[in-house]
Amino acid sequence: DIVGACFTLVREITLTHTYLYMYTYTHHSFFYRNTSLCACDKCLMEYDPWLSELMEASPEPFLSVTNYMSEDIFNWWKRIQRDKRNYTFYNKTVDKIFHIFPPNVGFTRPSPDLCRTCAVVGNSGNLMGSFYGPLIDFHDIVIRMNRGPTKGFERDVGTKTTHHVMYPHSSTNLDNTTYLVLFPFKTYDLEWLIQSFTQRYVLCKVNTSVMILSPAFMKYVHHVWLKRKGKYPSTGFMTLILSLHMCDEVSVFGFGADRNRNWNHYYEKLKVKRLRTGHHAGNEEYKLIEELYKKEKILFFRGW
Repeated sequence: DIVGACFTLVREITLTHTYLYMYTYTHHSFFYRNTSLCACDKCLMEYDPWLSELMEASPEPFLSVTNYMSEDIFNWWKRIQRDKRNYTFYNKTVDKIFHIFPPNVGFTRPSPDLCRTCAVVGNSGNLMGSFYGPLIDFHDIVIRMNRGPTKGFERDVGTKTTHHVMYPHSSTNLDNTTYLVLFPFKTYDLEWLIQSFTQRYVLCKVNTSVMILSPAFMKYVHHVWLKRKGKYPSTGFMTLILSLHMCDEVSVFGFGADRNRNWNHYYEKLKVKRLRTGHHAGNEEYKLIEELYKKEKILFFRGW
């Protein structure tokens, strides 16, 4: 009908304007690349007292053969799980992992000749009807998380995935062009990674490049960013903070509650109203995202 056609046209015009804005925002500084830390119009890591203080407190984000977890960090990590196995067992498990998977941090440092644009795509119901798909796919790096699908939702969430954050309970099969970014919440999660690669019959096969978030980074986000609010940070918020280390420009999609204040997923039919954030300090995390946006450190797309 006419009303529906007009509504669609308005959305398409708005999306086109947003796309052109992002292209200009990303490539405007091509001619000024020697005046900035990166080749973007506004480089995320340019000095800002508030953000610089937070970022300087960060440990190395990923586990590697040269970046093991200390016993103090292990004892903190152990408190957020039910797995009671000790530090020695954990280290043996990590040793096995790095015999199978070569360490791969999968990102580069800022450079005056490089502008790394990232889309961090959450799973909020506010993505429904957003028409953000082409805009998300325009980014160099597209980070998705947990079970967030693209098939059937391409118009609103896009199709491109370069990094997929998950843990065993939210695992999904990935193609060999996408990094698996494992968020281990317990030693079993690391064992699961070994089993998924070595055993024939598993629910999720791992046949791609693997990056493992360090529990030290989890503690850093909880203590430094969230001031210990909530039991531990949400996967989404940790992914966002991680993206600040991986990218020169960060665009955030699909975070926060929907317009009815439900913390629901775009790919699930809402059955229970007024869903909340469980053990996570969802409201505090959202305030920090808004603060990053107000300080022009990220672009924040809130849905329609």
